[in-house]
Amino acid sequence: MKTYQRVLTIAGSDSGGGAGIQADIKTISACGCYAASAVTAVTVQNTVGVQAVFPVEVPIITGQIRAVLDDIGTDAIKIGMLHSQEVVRAVAETLRRYEVRNIVLDPVMVATSGHRLIEQDAVDALAQVLAPIARVITPNIPEAEILLGGKELTHQDQLPDAAEQLAQQMGVSVLLKAGHLTEDELVDIFYDHETGKLYHLPSVRIHTANTHGTGCTLSSAFAAMLAKDMPLPQAAASAKDYINQAIIAGAAYQIGKGHGPVDHFFRFR
Repeated sequence: MKTYQRVLTIAGSDSGGGAGIQADIKTISACGCYAASAVTAVTVQNTVGVQAVFPVEVPIITGQIRAVLDDIGTDAIKIGMLHSQEVVRAVAETLRRYEVRNIVLDPVMVATSGHRLIEQDAVDALAQVLAPIARVITPNIPEAEILLGGKELTHQDQLPDAAEQLAQQMGVSVLLKAGHLTEDELVDIFYDHETGKLYHLPSVRIHTANTHGTGCTLSSAFAAMLAKDMPLPQAAASAKDYINQAIIAGAAYQIGKGHGPVDHFFRFR
């Protein structure tokens, strides 16, 4: 019998379908893998914004993870927004019981509006408890600034040192996303902690409002590429290429009245 390359996503839901668990499942599927999920929170959300968040109880979150891993198993895990220190610690403790090397942590901390989404104690737990069991983290610039203790990152030439510093500080490889800068050329930085090598991943900025869920999509694509047993640098480059093409294709569509999604299934249209 054939087997799938499997990816488990642990994240919150987005009723609008553009981010969170919904974006993760679309991305993992579009990248040719089997998607399973553990929902950490239910949101009342659309392209205009988030109206409410209903946290899932910790035993239900960890129960979902165990149910998937005990039966289906996984080749990679993507972790998205975890809303409290309690959830961060419970997820880390649960995952330590399983031998999963390919864990991609998207340290969701700051909303598009600039508002902090989690408290400082949850940030500390994420950095000290969860990051050490991950293989890769994928922060954007505001999240990297928080993880670096408030250091400001305002120029492209700061990113290589920042990525390396984060990698050394947290003991994981780092894909530092440049989207919050203003240049027309975006150069994401990937620091491979396992080899000590630095990679520049350039792309041209696409001027579109349809960027909702880009971080979720990129980290899920990265996890899918690792599930396919790609080396880290190739997985980073492939994930970057996927999100870039999804943004380009999605710019041609209108979904909702605010920030629409990328086109996760551009390859099939």
